[in-house]
Amino acid sequence: MARQERAIRTRLAILTAAASVFDEYGYDRATIGEILARAGLTKGALYFHFPSKAALAEGVLNQQFSLVSVDPSASKLQELVDTGLTVAYRMRRDPLVSAVARLSLDQDVRAQFGTAAITQWIDTSGYLLTEAKKQGELLPHIVPSETAWQFSAAWTGVQVYSQILSQREDLEARVVSLFKHLLPSIAVPAVLGSLEITTGRAMELGARSDVRVQEALAGELVAMAS
Repeated sequence: MARQERAIRTRLAILTAAASVFDEYGYDRATIGEILARAGLTKGALYFHFPSKAALAEGVLNQQFSLVSVDPSASKLQELVDTGLTVAYRMRRDPLVSAVARLSLDQDVRAQFGTAAITQWIDTSGYLLTEAKKQGELLPHIVPSETAWQFSAAWTGVQVYSQILSQREDLEARVVSLFKHLLPSIAVPAVLGSLEITTGRAMELGARSDVRVQEALAGELVAMAS
């Protein structure tokens, strides 16, 4: 059991170190040596879990949304807002989430792994918007798939600008502003007035996500030990 737990923690340490290096340098300039230095591990330990830099990048990309979850809401537009706010919170604090954003915009990475990270974000938004339309939360002319594409593109632009101009210090506030600008053009007024779109909610959701991440790690350790 101790050996299995150590292996899980080692793998997570490698992914976290790789994510921080990819996020700082990009895929092409990231080196195995720097990743090893940050993880505090030997080459043997790293290559046991990940045989190459490409495998490391793939491992980081596969973390998208695995570390971000929100409670289901009766309002699917609120759930969309909560997802965006939670991603913003974690992107500032979790290198695994931040690195996915950096890698998904890297041409070298897209050439190897395609656009799955981007399309998953569009698909997630599209699902929530489709459900929102079924519930009568959207204006009649709204096409969920088109809105999902536009929302994803706008969200990406916001996080890139925030990274460049403030090292993402204002990311939650900028995402709140994005929702407040976009939602009036798609939501029925009664639903729009009921939505909670604040930086305070982002902090509350983020605190919940911190607990979930710790619980998920503990659950993984228990599952491996059983």
